[in-house]
Amino acid sequence: MVAGSLRNATAVGRWLTRRGYGTDDRPLAVIAAGERWPDGSLRPALEDLLGAGAIIAELESRGAGPLSPEATAARACFTHTPDVAVAVAACSSGIELARSGFADDVVVATELNASAIVPVLSDGAFNHGTGTGS
Repeated sequence: MVAGSLRNATAVGRWLTRRGYGTDDRPLAVIAAGERWPDGSLRPALEDLLGAGAIIAELESRGAGPLSPEATAARACFTHTPDVAVAVAACSSGIELARSGFADDVVVATELNASAIVPVLSDGAFNHGTGTGS
């Protein structure tokens, strides 16, 4: 398992396709994590959907596929959002974070491809690989 977001979408897509993922022989799932409401129910998160869409768009640009209808929809949400940073800042999570004093965190979280690190889960812990090599 790898961890991806808007910040490392290109690196994650590159890392996965270089290892043959996203093919019929090595299918994969990109999951927009979401959050939990205080009552424990699922709270979909726009920022996670857009991050998943960014990764899926990168995977597709590198020949991965075919895409499921769900992956196609997530990709379309990302590619058809004119300004991802503005959308995330205006969504419920962005507003909540800004009101709690974390507006700068929203800005950092929406920096598209600001990182080449690909966190890889191994033996119960995340280690990193770079998007360019490992």
